[in-house]
Amino acid sequence: MSEYTKEFLTLLNSIEAKRPRTVIQHILEHGCISSQELKDIYGYNHPPRAIRDVREYGIPLITYSIEGNDGRKIAAYKFGNPDDIENSLSKSAGRTAFSKVLRQALINKYGAKCFIYYESMDESLLQVDHRIPYEIGGENDERKIEAYMLLCRSANRAKSWTCEHCKNWENKNIAFCMTCFWAYPENYEHIAGKYEKVISIIFTGYEIEDYRKLIEIVGAENAQDTIKSLIHDFLK
Repeated sequence: MSEYTKEFLTLLNSIEAKRPRTVIQHILEHGCISSQELKDIYGYNHPPRAIRDVREYGIPLITYSIEGNDGRKIAAYKFGNPDDIENSLSKSAGRTAFSKVLRQALINKYGAKCFIYYESMDESLLQVDHRIPYEIGGENDERKIEAYMLLCRSANRAKSWTCEHCKNWENKNIAFCMTCFWAYPENYEHIAGKYEKVISIIFTGYEIEDYRKLIEIVGAENAQDTIKSLIHDFLK
């Protein structure tokens, strides 16, 4: 532990949530932790979630590849530079797995909005993510900002869950991801392998009353079909 500053250790030890604390303590004791160890030792069947938990507390982690027990390449994680901490203990802050320069470059080019919901929001609520999951496409040069996207926390969690449960999580076909909604919502052919299209509708301000009336009249379970029917009639 002597290689870490007192301030960094204080931050690490202040995190009490079980999953991120488990990751942190293992790295402190062993220097790193692999996706295989997260599964075999701690029973975390989706290692990226545990790693994301740590990063959302502002702890910088470096991802790299090692050889697993079966000879295949697997992900391993170790602490990054403590100076990269952006906003300690704030889950509303953007993820610190990426540099501040990259995050600001994305905001400057695309605006402070979520790529999935197309909703403008406070910059502090946006997180940087690979368009193609690291576990499939590997790391990208941060100077190629087109390889990254801005996501709100809700969209990031939804993308993570969907990708981890997609058939391509095992197949690791980059071309498959390139045509997926979760990587390129502005131009996609499928959603995690399903031939679907999606429009996210967000009601704000005075529009919320319209939403309430819609739900009151048709019910929440019928709202989607009603909206699609209205669109179909409009386009005739």
